[in-house]
Amino acid sequence: MKGYVFHGAGEAAWEEVPDPAVKDPTDAIVRVVAVTICGTDLHILKGDVPEVRPGTVLGHEAVGEIVEVGSDVRTVRPGDRVLISCISACGRCSYCRQAMYGQCRGGGGWILGHLIDGTQAEYVRVPHADLSVHPLPAAMNSADAVLLADIFPTSYEVGVLNGHVRPGDTVVVVGAGPIGLAAIATAQLFSPERIVAVDLAPARLDAARRLGADAVADARETPEQLIADLTDGLGADVVIEAVGVPDSFELCTRMVRPGGRVANIGVHGAPATLHLEDLWIKNITITTGLVDTYSTPTLLRMAAAGRLPTSELVTHTFPLEHMEEAYDVFSQAADTGALKIVLGAEPHTAVAVRET
Repeated sequence: MKGYVFHGAGEAAWEEVPDPAVKDPTDAIVRVVAVTICGTDLHILKGDVPEVRPGTVLGHEAVGEIVEVGSDVRTVRPGDRVLISCISACGRCSYCRQAMYGQCRGGGGWILGHLIDGTQAEYVRVPHADLSVHPLPAAMNSADAVLLADIFPTSYEVGVLNGHVRPGDTVVVVGAGPIGLAAIATAQLFSPERIVAVDLAPARLDAARRLGADAVADARETPEQLIADLTDGLGADVVIEAVGVPDSFELCTRMVRPGGRVANIGVHGAPATLHLEDLWIKNITITTGLVDTYSTPTLLRMAAAGRLPTSELVTHTFPLEHMEEAYDVFSQAADTGALKIVLGAEPHTAVAVRET
């Protein structure tokens, strides 16, 4: 089979790799039907995630069909169409017993495309299948479902829930890429007074407005002043960092009100300065986190009922074998307008697509 293989910083290729096989009785082998590219994959290609060894197939988000299961798998069987979660969970360790699956100590956590071969391939081995794949409703198309493998649970859990968004809050989302847009969409579930999106790209700010942002700001034009004007100088109740660079994190800490919350989602490849000389007296809460995906079943039900704007984030589709071209488009999002790219989805999938 073929997969997209990481060969070191700045180097990867769609090439022949060994077919996956069941290694443990809790494994499932899945034929990939739809897969997407994550901003974290770009961080890996930049060398920001040194745990990823050269020779690893990338990717941690996919929809597929079960083709084989180990002897201990109970919840799925060959022929089932499933969502592959970005997080694998043993279900037995102390963290899994608290639904903190991202911190699994039993061979799970974020392993696909990180510590073992991932989903950007024709087939993938999924460990701990009973808790790491989710059967899909027959009516749910793959291009919609694949966005629930990572970006929606990540934005919802690490951004909205960790930030304790509440009715009447002013919420600022810094970064209007896919993660930030999903945060805007899911923050609305809690009826904030207003949501403000901050980004550098006009196209992404336009997308933020379409997804429900009440106001937008160019990150180069002192968004702190806009937030001060909107809140009578107080600052935002919740600021969600969805970029992963030092400047954006520090911007978040300047926009939050006393007693407010900064929820960091972005994957950081460099240190950010924490200005405790300013923050210590303001009772600021700062949260970080890797998604646990405990919310995935709930989000799947909402998406199946048409309550999440999944397809609105898909801007490009490609055949699976065009992985290298898809990475080029995604990595140049400022020029191509790419938000989420879906590869390999069924031809009948009804999504808003801008072809390249």
